[in-house]
Amino acid sequence: MTSHTTKPDSAQPAAETVLNLFDNWFDPIEAGVRNRVREFIETMMEDELEAALSRPRYARVAPPSSEEAGKPKSVTGHRHGHRSRSLLGTFGQVDIAVPRARLNTPEGKTAEWKSKALRAYQRRTLAADAVIAGTYLAGTNTRRVRRALMALFGGAVGKDTVSRTWRKVKSDWDAWNARSLADEPIVRLILDGTVVRVRLDRKATAISLLVVLGVRADGQKVLLAIKSMGGESVEAWRSVLDDLTRRGLRRPEFLIVDGAAGLDSAIAAAWDGVPVQRCTVHKHRNLLAHAPERMHDEITADYNDMIYALTADETSQWRSARTTNAIERLHEEFKRRIKTQTVLPSADTAAMLFWALLASGQINMRKVDGWQTLAIKPIAQPIDLAA
Repeated sequence: MTSHTTKPDSAQPAAETVLNLFDNWFDPIEAGVRNRVREFIETMMEDELEAALSRPRYARVAPPSSEEAGKPKSVTGHRHGHRSRSLLGTFGQVDIAVPRARLNTPEGKTAEWKSKALRAYQRRTLAADAVIAGTYLAGTNTRRVRRALMALFGGAVGKDTVSRTWRKVKSDWDAWNARSLADEPIVRLILDGTVVRVRLDRKATAISLLVVLGVRADGQKVLLAIKSMGGESVEAWRSVLDDLTRRGLRRPEFLIVDGAAGLDSAIAAAWDGVPVQRCTVHKHRNLLAHAPERMHDEITADYNDMIYALTADETSQWRSARTTNAIERLHEEFKRRIKTQTVLPSADTAAMLFWALLASGQINMRKVDGWQTLAIKPIAQPIDLAA
């Protein structure tokens, strides 16, 4: 009888023996804290249940005294074991034993006790959701968030988790879109659009995001509206302007636009008579597009002489009123953010992502140049409205 033995191939090590970078970085403080998290959470829920039952665990019901005979019983239910729950937080993922109990109801029936600290079906803490959503907003796509947060969550976060967390932001997004603008002291509007690619009917389609920035009386810029539309037509812009009026926005004193025909017509229909400044950068590009290349330098020099000769005061309003750069910077930051996602999942996601970058503080807007002189009416300023 011949026996055959096999030897492991030492040239090909097992996959489980491969260590990635950071895998062997052990922190005793982190390990100690995470080992005690389970005990802390379980104790917190046990205390909550004891308060609901008005007695500690294993306590007996004392017979009522003569003075308490007419009073309702202090015990309002009974325990019936525990159930296992997996919870993900900034402390990592832990398995905890959640106590169960039945509480007596005024109708004479019983109902399952529900913890206020740990909601039903909750699998992540709000702090963990904030970390996941913040990582996604910072420019990491849904598939790479797991690798980015591996050291913190130990691989417990996948693309589906990121998508579910992102959907929670929608309630704040809907509230922001419906908020009243009646109390906003807006004196100036900056309007522009940008093109992004989204998935519509399983096809990559280009849509326009129409953005409206407001400038308050103190010079602070604020995002007022962002809508996803099929293009920058008159109807699309009119829909945006009508929505602003419907939510109580007062008639602005001054408008800065990029010169799109659809926007100009919509403004004439909604706010006829309001002074409008066309972006000088867009105007310069249009001039060069209609001139031979050999004349570009001459045209640029003459154009700059006209534009910058209007005022010698670099702190005046002209510096911020002559262009739509305030919105263009937001467009650049937004495009930088979505470079990891060449096609966004939907049109609503594109608009919500643009808004969330500002709402989360990842993009901050400062006051406009020359804000100290905003009290002076634009029509009294030396601004060439036909530029």
